[in-house]
Amino acid sequence: MRLLPSPFSLKCRYAPSPKHVFFLEQSRQTVRDILSGTDPRLLLIVGPCSIHDIDSAKEYATLLARLQNEVSTHFFILMRVYFEKPRTLTGWKGLVYDPALDGSHDMETGLSWARQLLIDLADLEVPAATEFLDPFVRPYLEDLIAWGSIGARTSTSQVHRQMAADLPMPVGIKNPIAGTLASAIQSVVAATQPHTLMGINQSGQGTIVTAKGNVDAHLVLRGWERQPNYDRESIHEALSRLQRARLPSRLLIDCSHDNSSKKHERQPLVFQEVIDQVLEGINGIRGMLLESFISAGSQPLTCSKSLSYGTSVTDSCLDWRSTEQLITTGAERMESFIALRQMALQR
Repeated sequence: MRLLPSPFSLKCRYAPSPKHVFFLEQSRQTVRDILSGTDPRLLLIVGPCSIHDIDSAKEYATLLARLQNEVSTHFFILMRVYFEKPRTLTGWKGLVYDPALDGSHDMETGLSWARQLLIDLADLEVPAATEFLDPFVRPYLEDLIAWGSIGARTSTSQVHRQMAADLPMPVGIKNPIAGTLASAIQSVVAATQPHTLMGINQSGQGTIVTAKGNVDAHLVLRGWERQPNYDRESIHEALSRLQRARLPSRLLIDCSHDNSSKKHERQPLVFQEVIDQVLEGINGIRGMLLESFISAGSQPLTCSKSLSYGTSVTDSCLDWRSTEQLITTGAERMESFIALRQMALQR
């Protein structure tokens, strides 16, 4: 066993400024407003499948900040900043666990790099979105995250439902890789309810935590093992089931994973189809997720010294140029729709 610094001590070393804290609270509230429908824009959660290189992540964030300024009337963009990777079998588990990509597992460095990157993003006014996987990682990073996710491999886990109930930001819960929509809806219901659970405090001590329930928990459709679920019928069924479960009829669509058959070049097709449905008046769609990086595709993680810059080491991603064009075109198509929604909200 090797000791880690406490969450408190690491937060003291990598502390957000009052300006950062204000920006993060503003970003969380904007996400809540879009989810509730009081903000007519769509959420876009865009970025690499995983963060493996700090320099390329910061370069991508700079590009995203510029794009946000251009489309801010239509979309609110958060950067996908995933430091933990759930593995179906084995493999690299993410920057937090192995930042050198060589099996050295220097987790203190991984946590430090993660916090510093999140502060750098707040400097750029790029809100961060991440998947919460290990409950022990959560207290080190949660104060710098604007939107959280519970992934498809853990969404039916009681531990993760309880964690979602206690997280301080809106949380999207993905449908399982294999299973029924019913289990995904049950996960959202569970996350909205109070729970008593075990956790660790800022000093690293075991504690009894009383969670109030996360009223901003919502469903994310990411496709099943054998078929996508971004089509009109699947979305209508999901919204109807949410309503029957007495949950707000709202959801996000993941344009990658099984909705694109894990082929990055199919993500634009999903994105455009979802925009079509929004323009047709399907009110429950609140946003989309895209896997995107500087360069297209992915590369095997064989030797960290020979990796191509700006290319994913996990799932394949859209390149930046295609991402920018896709989002800009989407904003143009949303122009009249947003104007009408704003007028309706002002009445």
